Amino acid sequence: MAVAKDLNDDLRLAHLMADDADSLSMNRFRALDLQFSAKPDATPVTEADTAVEQSIRRTLARTRPRDAVHGEEFDDTGESARRWIIDPIDGTKNYLRGVPVWATLIALEVEGRVVASVVSAPALNRRWWATEGGGAFTGRSIMSASELRVSRVEELADSSLSYSDIAEWVDAGNGQGFVNLMRDCWRTRAYGDFWSYMLVAEGSVDIACEPELELYDMAALDVIVREAGGRFTNLSGEDGVRGPGALATNGLLHDKVLGYLRT
Repeated sequence: MAVAKDLNDDLRLAHLMADDADSLSMNRFRALDLQFSAKPDATPVTEADTAVEQSIRRTLARTRPRDAVHGEEFDDTGESARRWIIDPIDGTKNYLRGVPVWATLIALEVEGRVVASVVSAPALNRRWWATEGGGAFTGRSIMSASELRVSRVEELADSSLSYSDIAEWVDAGNGQGFVNLMRDCWRTRAYGDFWSYMLVAEGSVDIACEPELELYDMAALDVIVREAGGRFTNLSGEDGVRGPGALATNGLLHDKVLGYLRT
């Protein structure tokens, strides 16, 4: 398996941090005494969210003290061209309800571009990762992995679309455009959150999109989709993880889908 040489140590560190995160999150998954609260934006945060992010931050403080850190639950730290971007549990609402579709997202950004990431979904027993120039993979370890490749579907009428919530598109003012896209696709399913994008990278789904996402929601997904041969942009068609929203496709369908969703 190829790994970009200068990112090898960072990728291994991300895997180690994901291992620790998996242990913490699985220990509290479906716990009857799980503690949670509502943030100012009314979204939930559990004790597992904070514990996972704290664990990752402690490891980075020890092993990468000069790197900056941006996470969902705590204030930014450091000023550096190298920045780690963390979503401790992507899919907290699923986590709260005992639905196994949630993951820890760990990404490394260098000079504004995401160059390495790990997405770990322990309740699904799945993990995905990538380094820029080194390919995208899935498996349980670096030594035991399968390379990811997007699909070769070229027509919307043959494509599979995954999303999170139709109401979000209505609230964003483009409900009709999204419904039109759904109607023109062969199949639509709301696999939701990180999983939609990993399915694009695997070639099982051809399109994944959401109207509003934060940087920590998108960063780890971007490089995996790109290294699998796909394309990741915002809804204006700009490559990268600066919104508005996100669109990931196999590349062949990207411009067609933007016609429905472009902001």
